[in-house]
Amino acid sequence: MPRESGTLEPGAHGAATQAPRRGLAGVPPILLGVGGVHAAALAGVLAAPAAWPWALGAALGSHALVTALSLTPRTGLLGPNLTRLPPPCAARGEIGLTIDDGPEPRVTPAVLDLLDAHGAKASFFCIGERVARHPELAREIVRRGHRVENHSARHRHDFALLGPRGYRAELAAGQALIQAATGVAPSYFRAPAGFRNPWCWPALRDADLRLASWTRRGFDTRERDPARVLGRLTRGLAAGDILLLHDGHGAAGSHDGAVLLRVLPDLLGLLRERSLRAVALPVPPEGHA
Repeated sequence: MPRESGTLEPGAHGAATQAPRRGLAGVPPILLGVGGVHAAALAGVLAAPAAWPWALGAALGSHALVTALSLTPRTGLLGPNLTRLPPPCAARGEIGLTIDDGPEPRVTPAVLDLLDAHGAKASFFCIGERVARHPELAREIVRRGHRVENHSARHRHDFALLGPRGYRAELAAGQALIQAATGVAPSYFRAPAGFRNPWCWPALRDADLRLASWTRRGFDTRERDPARVLGRLTRGLAAGDILLLHDGHGAAGSHDGAVLLRVLPDLLGLLRERSLRAVALPVPPEGHA
């Protein structure tokens, strides 16, 4: 069931924060703010027509702010956003390992074997259409004790430009395709590239999904050097961090195979050396219903 207004959600640092309440007719709070700026600008022009340049600047500035936030994956200003594991997970020395854009038959089975060899778990943010093409692989991810989460139905490049209806359709289709293949409904959603606009939050809320981004990423979709990817993931690494890698759409390594397959053994070995443990995102987040 969708959550009632005012329930607690994981905040930008994994802590419980008050979920933004719905505005008028379900309008996201930040859009109500933009509407308020527009109303104030119009009132100002009516009262003092010569002030129209200032009013126009304020209106354009509010739109620029929303655009900038839509292109900021880790922001919590567009709604609750999990960028770190909850504090109890960090206290146990856990690292959230997330793997995006699969399942990919040429890569994902090897990833599963590596995770098994190191006793590690992960959350796989899968594209609904890929799950429908490879349902047995999605089931294998779940069978081995990992999570399959919602990474949209089609991984649209214009995802950040969608409106309320488009977001609801993408989320619902992703949920349906993944649940049909695995028998388990995702609990988390990650937008393609992390980009989304304020209309995404009401759709997430209605779908009973939590938004998850990351603490640090390796940029392994374009970086071919495994050492550089590993460095980005481990520089400043701390318990509670959420890491992002890709089994789909990943760059090819300097030798055969995806960069992920060359990074993962060293990453998991380093975690063990630091007494850290790779885990899937907690479902539901600790301390929340």
